[in-house]
Amino acid sequence: MSWNDLPPLGPLVAFEATMRHGSVSKAAAELHLTHGAVSRQIQQLERALGVALFERRNRAVVPTAAARTFVQSVDDALNLLSAAARQARAATQPVPLVLSCEPTLLMRWLIPRLPALTSAVPGLNLHLVASGGPVAFDRESIDVAIRRNDFEIPGDLTTFELFDEWVGPVCTPELARGLSGPEDLAHVPRLHTSTRPSAWADWAEHYPTPLPPAPEQTFEHFYLSLQAAASGLGVAIGPRALVHDDLEAGQLTAPFGFRRDGSAYLLMTRLPAEDDRVTALVSWLREQARTDA
Repeated sequence: MSWNDLPPLGPLVAFEATMRHGSVSKAAAELHLTHGAVSRQIQQLERALGVALFERRNRAVVPTAAARTFVQSVDDALNLLSAAARQARAATQPVPLVLSCEPTLLMRWLIPRLPALTSAVPGLNLHLVASGGPVAFDRESIDVAIRRNDFEIPGDLTTFELFDEWVGPVCTPELARGLSGPEDLAHVPRLHTSTRPSAWADWAEHYPTPLPPAPEQTFEHFYLSLQAAASGLGVAIGPRALVHDDLEAGQLTAPFGFRRDGSAYLLMTRLPAEDDRVTALVSWLREQARTDA
């Protein structure tokens, strides 16, 4: 097959843009070229075809009948080339693994550790979705999800336990200086979250006496109550994983330590358990949890 009749690609692109905009200047702006460069490419195309494509009238260009016929085929050809290029690129790129994660865990634990995941599993391409509660895998096109097992897990899912939930009151080191025991919690504001409304009551049920009354403030999201605690507004119940980095940085402290609350974080999926991406991700997540413990 001979391609001797094919004109050069660059002038074809310049011609199509000029036809679409009806202006050499606008075509030049779109292609990040000068007006003169686009004009020269169109002239080169005209010489290759042996036909005039535009009539020059003052500063305007008027397409000829040949140009109006030719541009339809050029547009189809360029669209086909563009689609083929996208398909070729996609064939060389890893298929993304869509991961749904509880928002607070995603923001405060997973995202800060993603550079380490890229180094440990360089071929893994994650697409992150912030969401909590039961997972609609098919409707939301989710591949894997990280959730705390505080709801009934469907039996058709493959699950991997990642780490137990450890919780305890957290506050700034300055506020913690006045807390020698739970009775001292009467002197500092108690921070609640609407997404875990029973967090304080669940933690306090292990003590023989009720918690003393204290000023209270409720936040809509869990991460807001933890940020408020880190800002010195009071004491919040903090899961150890979600406050680990703040503890390491000295922004928060846990005056009474942490204890298991009976729940755990799981990775859930409908993909085959032997899927290499899933096994690599689970292994890395577990290693991160062991490192943070």
